[in-house]
Amino acid sequence: MPQYMLAICHDEPYDDLDFNDPDIQRMVAQVGAFNEKLQAAGAWVFGAGLRPASTATVVRSSGGDVSMTDGPFAETKEHIGGFYIIEAADLDAALVWAGEAAAVCGGFPIEVRPCEGG
Repeated sequence: MPQYMLAICHDEPYDDLDFNDPDIQRMVAQVGAFNEKLQAAGAWVFGAGLRPASTATVVRSSGGDVSMTDGPFAETKEHIGGFYIIEAADLDAALVWAGEAAAVCGGFPIEVRPCEGG
């Protein structure tokens, strides 16, 4: 079955979220229920939250030399804050899952991409 990445896009910074805030607690519970729904449907492959892009290290290789710089790679307002790898019958089915993910993730945009070989 084809695999898709659902990338959850966040505005920076998001590392100062107050997990005692009732709105954040509600979103965490909603995401947990969504994760269980993905698993029960057999669509779950993997998912994880990511630390903020400010914690990234960008590694490049050119002519045998490797260089490392503090991230993020792209200077943008939004960064990937988490992701799912799911299995879905087709892009339309993946987009349905993405719509549910956007709803439970506080309305953050979800970028959907097919995985190569998946």
